[in-house]
Amino acid sequence: MSSSQSQQAVKMGFATRLLVYGILLIVAIFYLLPLYIMIVNSLKPLVEIQQGNMLSLPHEWTVAAWSSAWSTAQIGVEPTGLKPYFLNSLLMVVPAVFIATMLGALNGYVLTKWRFRGSEIIFAMMLLSCFIPFQIVIIPSARLLGLAGLSGTIAGLVAIHTVYGLGFTTLFFRNFYEAFPTELVRAAQMDGARFFQTFWRILLPNSGPIIVVTVIWQFTNIWNDFLFGASFSDADSQPMTVALNNLVNSSTGVKEYNVHFAGAILAALPTLLVYILSGRYFVRGLMAGSVKG
Repeated sequence: MSSSQSQQAVKMGFATRLLVYGILLIVAIFYLLPLYIMIVNSLKPLVEIQQGNMLSLPHEWTVAAWSSAWSTAQIGVEPTGLKPYFLNSLLMVVPAVFIATMLGALNGYVLTKWRFRGSEIIFAMMLLSCFIPFQIVIIPSARLLGLAGLSGTIAGLVAIHTVYGLGFTTLFFRNFYEAFPTELVRAAQMDGARFFQTFWRILLPNSGPIIVVTVIWQFTNIWNDFLFGASFSDADSQPMTVALNNLVNSSTGVKEYNVHFAGAILAALPTLLVYILSGRYFVRGLMAGSVKG
């Protein structure tokens, strides 16, 4: 290849990259535009929003809408804001994620390293549960929660999310442990390690990537859930998403869009932070084995 042809190829490659990056930049701007609108208008007084230009930066910067959404907004009949419901979501998400992750790890361990007759059928049934729509399980779940005395409680929401997420966590850990060396498990058994000793000392310490995947997946799904929260909670146990819906629908007369935008950002902030801080580990965990098998 002559020098002129080489230079032409370099120029074409640069032009191609420039075109690709330009398209990606346009797509990113289009994708992030709603977030920009929410942030900018949450920092405006309501009067500026009512003037119609929602893309412009605030003339008067204020965090009054954030304060109102967090602690003084009118929800129902009492001015409480989203603050107590944020705590409800934490009390619901943390134990549900922990329990579902640990049970999924145990299921994956049993279904790969302690196979028994019918284990594949059990795994297939648990895999089927991943595709069951939320709406189908509402009535039987409400009945079971009522019989157990957990209806309208945070503990009931924890139980529902744990059971519903168990199929996903089992799938993740089962596929990850499928690629885990069985020889290490057999060696531990020959050294006298029992069932839980092998799990705690051999498998679980080497499960960091898939644990990250499972925690991010479960945290996001549970935190963003609205249907179960609206169906199985009462006024004292409502999660953040249900409280946000009440906040938006509680305005009478003039809609306080700046407060609504601020509340939506507050509700989405935990999942956004989780993905920003752990997103690369999520991809690494998927590549490490959760999509194998």
